[in-house]
Amino acid sequence: MSRLLIVNADDYGLTTGVSRAILEAHDRGVVTSTSVLALGPAFERTAHWLAGHPTLGAGAHLAAVGEDPPLLGAREIPSLVDGRGRLPHSWRVFLPRMAAGRIDRDDLRREFAAQFERIRAAGIEVDHVDTHQNLHLWPEVRDVVLEVGDTHGVRAVRVTRSTARTVVGSTVRALATRFEAVAEARGWHFPDAATGLDEAGGLDTPRMIDAVFRLAARGARSAELATHPGSPDDPDLARYVWGYRWADEAEALRSAALRRAVDEQGWRLGTFADLVGSRSDAA
Repeated sequence: MSRLLIVNADDYGLTTGVSRAILEAHDRGVVTSTSVLALGPAFERTAHWLAGHPTLGAGAHLAAVGEDPPLLGAREIPSLVDGRGRLPHSWRVFLPRMAAGRIDRDDLRREFAAQFERIRAAGIEVDHVDTHQNLHLWPEVRDVVLEVGDTHGVRAVRVTRSTARTVVGSTVRALATRFEAVAEARGWHFPDAATGLDEAGGLDTPRMIDAVFRLAARGARSAELATHPGSPDDPDLARYVWGYRWADEAEALRSAALRRAVDEQGWRLGTFADLVGSRSDAA
């Protein structure tokens, strides 16, 4: 029995260099899927490039945090922004506000719907959803994401996982288990295993190969490898102080050694649409 591996590249539209690196990693490497950031400054310039890559799956990378402004104005989503209309930079700010009841779920729903619709309006066929900084693991955000997906007929989602022996790792595992139960009960599809959170921005070739082996060792029928490729010396990345090694990940994704590891471990490369199809066939 073949096993499905989705190699997803996050943040399409963040910069022109990131978008270009993702397409190159699809054309010359193992990337099969990307998550499109409607808030990305390069979205307008690069969204139409995806039309020339019909075999690359595309998802909605919904954002309620980050350096870039939301699509809606402060009057439409007042609980999501500060006095200058800016989103929180990090989940470390957003989640305590959500836990304290200071985030209006209707504001979140409106912004996420606007982002989803912007992606669709660009002619991009969306086959899955996920979120910037994995906010959708949090139950209140999860429910909004699933509602927006249901509205738009998309029922495949990333379930972020962690093996880190830290408080954050333990929290992610607990939230992921709960997420799986809720998503499955609502008829959603998700890979059986995933990696890329613990190693985010640091997956050079040896680490990426190791990730492929570790996913195979879990015996899962399907898995997602989340990555963050980018172009070397991209000046537009200077405003994103994430410490990511975008160019190293791009090089790894194009490497022959990684492709050999994928093949040797019996993975069949595919997209979230393939995941939904395989589950439907099994049913």
